[in-house]
Amino acid sequence: MGNPTRHKPSRSFSLFPGVPEACAQLAAAGYLLVVATNQPDVGRGDQSQAVVEAMHTRLRELVPAIARIEVCYAPGRGETPPDRRRKPEPGMVFDAAAALGLDLKRSWMVGDRWRDIDCGRRAGLRTVFIDFGYDEELHAAPDYTVKSFVEAAGIILAQS
Repeated sequence: MGNPTRHKPSRSFSLFPGVPEACAQLAAAGYLLVVATNQPDVGRGDQSQAVVEAMHTRLRELVPAIARIEVCYAPGRGETPPDRRRKPEPGMVFDAAAALGLDLKRSWMVGDRWRDIDCGRRAGLRTVFIDFGYDEELHAAPDYTVKSFVEAAGIILAQS
């Protein structure tokens, strides 16, 4: 049997500096902020959904500008066909756009993984890649590459 505390809900995490303020600036400029997140560990049984939901609750407390959180719990093990909501598929983006009445031609995808950029491209969004130096190659070229979310927000605001 594994560690019994492993699946205990936890809300402990921290944000990068300036993220709440940058999100507030984007919201003040009229952007509706959506988090689209793959959580395959839940689908694989390695993480409880309660832990993820507790983290999302805490995220909304720290960043009240977030309008919606879209989550895909599919395990991501080469399902055929792939889950329409699991990035790089654009299903979460399309679902959020339908729920919130978003104009995708005026929308952006900001992310730090190739799946984020591919998802944004497939949905017809402009993309900003936050390069944290992960050991993975991008599949599609982003519109912009930056080193922080604050920098990404600056680009989006400058393009508004």
